[in-house]
Order: sequence, then structure tokens, then C-alpha cells
Amino acid sequence: MTEEFLHYIWKYKQFSQNLTLTNGEDCTIIDPGIHNFDSGPDFFNAKIKIGDTLWAGNVEIHVKSSDWYLHKHHKDMAYENIILHVVHHQDQKIYRINKEEIPAFELKDRFNHSLYAQYSDFMTNRNWIPCEKMLDTVNRFAINNWLDRIMIERLEAKAIEIEKQLIYNGNDWEQTFYEFLARNFGFNVNSLPFELLAKSLPLKFLLKHKDNKFQLESLLFGQSGLLNQKYKDDYPSQLFKEYSFLSKKYNLKSIDTHLWRFMRLRPSNFPTIRIAQLADLIYNSSLLFSKIIETEKFKELIRMFEVSESEYWKAHYVFDKKAVKRDKRMGMNAINLVIINTVTPFLFVYGRTHNNQSFIDRSLKFLDTIPGETNAIIRKWGDMGMSIRTSFNTQALLQLKKHYCNKRKCLNCGIGNEIFKSAR
Repeated sequence: MTEEFLHYIWKYKQFSQNLTLTNGEDCTIIDPGIHNFDSGPDFFNAKIKIGDTLWAGNVEIHVKSSDWYLHKHHKDMAYENIILHVVHHQDQKIYRINKEEIPAFELKDRFNHSLYAQYSDFMTNRNWIPCEKMLDTVNRFAINNWLDRIMIERLEAKAIEIEKQLIYNGNDWEQTFYEFLARNFGFNVNSLPFELLAKSLPLKFLLKHKDNKFQLESLLFGQSGLLNQKYKDDYPSQLFKEYSFLSKKYNLKSIDTHLWRFMRLRPSNFPTIRIAQLADLIYNSSLLFSKIIETEKFKELIRMFEVSESEYWKAHYVFDKKAVKRDKRMGMNAINLVIINTVTPFLFVYGRTHNNQSFIDRSLKFLDTIPGETNAIIRKWGDMGMSIRTSFNTQALLQLKKHYCNKRKCLNCGIGNEIFKSAR
């Protein structure tokens, strides 16, 4: 037995209604209260009638009543206003600090045990997701409603991170967007060094040179640490020379070179190429976020990110090593990922911050326009019959797998709840 399961039973009143407390008094649960997921009592503002008296207050839930003392609630004033102690079984009486006994309600033998059997199976089976063998029993309307909800949950989680950085940056939207954009130019493997690069090289310095692409490249490559060795080619040598001057002017110190990863990456994804593309993006759209919030059409948004690279990089992937000449314009998959992971969360936050639903709607519309990503997790969802047509679908499915299925939060999952309904 787990407290999580008992929370579910209590929250949805999945117990027999002829209630008697352990002291013999009659009890009626009018309102189980609001589930608290933070510290403190498990349920706030419950309403319970004990005998002829109506009580309003908090409820605490344990597997054994003695867990009250094990968790040291008897020493915490936050638990003094508990009006009912709900337990699976009572192994001892519990008292407040003033020695008054706390009313207790025992759940043992008061719920459908087939429900617990289903829950136990979900907690212990080794399926890819706990409900894998029962997913096809859930109606699509319920599934789609839940995916809509957790897509918003995913955006809200990203919003928290963005909002924290906005506060740190003095509510500077352009700088904050630039930092997150740079991080996402790293595409997981190099996200950290790209983030450090952006934070160590403020956008305001780059904007002073927005009309000179070579100076933008010298600042970005120099600050990346990738110029901290001698090269034979003239291009990196000139970059280093320019950076040496600009770094003194702005009192800059480059990040550590060893942070960058090249191994197991396609050459077109090398950080050198991505830095060159970032320089081109800033050169063509210096105040990028201001332009994004003015852009309503998806095709126009795509054109903003159709960046290329300077002439040197057409025949190189790294310094001093010539390669077959080819255009290295950022591909559609990369552009889509940048929009998914940077643009849409920022539009969502901007809309929420300015109380403007149109930006939130635009964020969701863009997600529903971009084709769904392709990876092992998404392919598995597709094999199970889930829609993976758009990134709205796939982003929601990634959220579901990571934050619910992997953590076996079936009792908090809309799909899991639909399955549990049939077992009640």
C-alpha cells in the first residue's frame, strides 16, 4: 500500500459511504478538500461532518497512523488544524500537541481491491509504459483532451525557466531570447557551451557590430574559446586578431575550449558551423525577438531562420581542414527544433506576461503547423497508434513519457484515470 494510492482514493471518494470513525462516531465527507502537492497537510479546506458538527480544515493521509509520529507531525504546528487523519489502518491513536485525540478514518476494506490490483500492476510491470496493454481501451477524446492539457503543462514548465532568466536580465526580452536561442543552437550536445557563450557575450556588444558580419564572427568564435590556438589559415588568424582587440575593449574572457563536443556529430552540426550560422542570424536580424512578436505567418517565421554561413565555412567544417565545398544553410529540421524549443515558449510567456491570449494562441498554432519530430520515443508512440502528425502531438507525448509514464504517475495521468475508472 502507498500513500499516493490512498490520496487517489480519498480525492475521488472511492470508498464505501457508510462511514464510521475508528472511535465509533458517524462521519460524512462533504468535500475531500484541495490536493496539496507541496509541504504541509495533504488536503486543504476539506469539509467533514462528524456527528452533528460540521468541520472545515485540513486532512492528513498515512498508510499507518503511527506514520504521524514517524514523520514528526506531532512537532509541527502546521498539522495542528488537522480535522481528520485518514489511514489505511490504525495501529495506534494519534494526539495533538495539547493531548487531544485526532479523529481517524480507516480506509482498509472500504475500497474496490480490483482498483488496487490494477494500480499495483502499473507500478510493477516492465512494459514500455505501464498502461501499454490497455491503451487501446481508452477513447480518443479522453486521450486528446489529456494531451492538450499536458502540452500547456510543458509550456508552463519552460515558462518558469524563461521568467526566472527574464528577472535576472532586468526584464530584457532580447537578451533573454538570445541566451535561450543560443542554447538551442547547441541541439542538446553543445547546449551548455552555447548558453555559456551567450551569457559571457551580452547581446548589447554584438549589436554594436550588427552591420559587420566579420566582427560578429570574431566576437562569437573568440568568446567560444575555439580561437585559443594557432591556425595556418588566414581566416581564423584574422578572427583572432580582431577578437584580441574587441575582447580588450569589452573586457571579455572566453569560455573553456574543452566544453565543445565534435565527436559523434554530423559535420553539419559541428559547433563551428552553428556559431557561423548564429552570427549570420544576428547580422540579418539583430533585434530578432521584436521581429518574431510581429510575425503572424509561419512562412515568414521560417524565412528568419534560413541562415547560412560566411564563404570560409562553405569549404570547411573546422579551422584549417578543407572539405568539399557546399552550402551549409540551416535545414528545416534544425529550424523546426529552434522554433519548437525557443520561439513557441517565448511567445507563450510573452502572451501570459502581457495578458494577451493572441500570442499564446499563436504559439500553439505554430506547434500545430510544424511536422512532428522523429526519434525512438516518438516512433514507439506511433507504433502504439498515437498521432504523431504535428509537433503539438509529439511534444505532448514527450511530456507524457518523461513526466508521467517513466515516473509511473498513473494516478495523476488523465489516461491512467480513464483506465482506473473501469476498475472501480
